[in-house]
Amino acid sequence: MEDSDIVALYWARSPRALEESARRYGAYCVSIAQNITGSPQDAEECVNDAWLRAWESIPPQRPVSLRAYLGKLVRNLALNRRRQNTAEKRGGGEVPAVLEELSDCVSGTDVMETEAERAEIAAAIGEFLAALPARQREIFLARYFRTERVRDIAARLGMREGALSAALSRLRARLRAHLTKRGISV
Repeated sequence: MEDSDIVALYWARSPRALEESARRYGAYCVSIAQNITGSPQDAEECVNDAWLRAWESIPPQRPVSLRAYLGKLVRNLALNRRRQNTAEKRGGGEVPAVLEELSDCVSGTDVMETEAERAEIAAAIGEFLAALPARQREIFLARYFRTERVRDIAARLGMREGALSAALSRLRARLRAHLTKRGISV
């Protein structure tokens, strides 16, 4: 079943929309949540919460890419869960490593003056990603959106870890240059 068909099921308020979403994107969503939370139980809860959020937000939303829409819902829920879980303790994992890697591209502060500024940054990053060749975009998204480990990405793409780390470094430098060119301070 195609994304447009599943979205149509949401619009028709058919419970089958949730079944089809889970069938088509369940493993993808669990993978994102697991990479961020580090806990199978938390990951499963985040995915279930994402299905509920999708049900509540479609309609009025009509996502063009259901995969990206669900991935974003799960990612945000997993990041919130991780913040909640680590509020009282410090933990390891990939999220701190990913945030550290990106710290030279974006400020990392939660204080943004306006929603327009946030939208401008999102648009600039979207432009950057759209201009990348498919393989480089996959590498960037795997590491910085889905927070996959370098060794897992390298194994899946048939690359050496060192080569992947170098590619990620070049991508971060290109992102930093793109943001600077757009007048966004990094």
